[in-house]
Amino acid sequence: MYIKSAHFYNAIYKFKDYDGASKQLHSLIEQYHPNASTLLDVACGTGKHLGTLQNYYQVQGLDISPEILTIARNEFPAIPFHEENMIDFNLGHQFDVITCLFSSIAYVKTVKNLNQAVSSMADHLELGGIMVIEPWVSPENYWRNKIIANFVDEPDLKISWMYAHEMIDLISVFNINYLVGTPLGVEHFTELHEMGLFTHQQYLDSFQKAGLKVEYDVKGLFGRGMYLGFK
Repeated sequence: MYIKSAHFYNAIYKFKDYDGASKQLHSLIEQYHPNASTLLDVACGTGKHLGTLQNYYQVQGLDISPEILTIARNEFPAIPFHEENMIDFNLGHQFDVITCLFSSIAYVKTVKNLNQAVSSMADHLELGGIMVIEPWVSPENYWRNKIIANFVDEPDLKISWMYAHEMIDLISVFNINYLVGTPLGVEHFTELHEMGLFTHQQYLDSFQKAGLKVEYDVKGLFGRGMYLGFK
């Protein structure tokens, strides 16, 4: 995932308001944990949320993709980034706030991995801390056989990326086709993305098994809902 597209990641997701979502998240954290000073963003991608959140907290990021982290480190050299798997990472210290945003949690694919990832995050949470996870869609709300197309139109960069929503067992599968044009030429490549489809109860159970009290916000930061865990 994101091996070939990492260089274009920020352009591809330019439609996402990272700054607005991060400020909304900060307001939420102030409501529940006004004394929070440290924050870890799990599956942080290119660090766009952290670019804003660093104005309020001592932040760190974690992601499994070295290609994505190269982009993040170049853009935010003052932020520590860790190349780790969210399922079983161990950084050796704890944080007041841990986030996993933009449905990234679904890349763990299975319920077993979901429980383990939430447990790993909970282990890194200070007593009194808060965990924020934005889920992917549930199985009953998933769009089957729906075609999606997105476009980037910049002076020196044109991208068309297209995929169909597929479902295999309880995993959503996107075989994303990219057509990328630059002044050097036009390239085509594909990337396979697989994301677990978890039920609302499975998300709740993962928090409770990790020893956290859990609340659910139906809207969240991106319209996909949000789970809040309290230690």
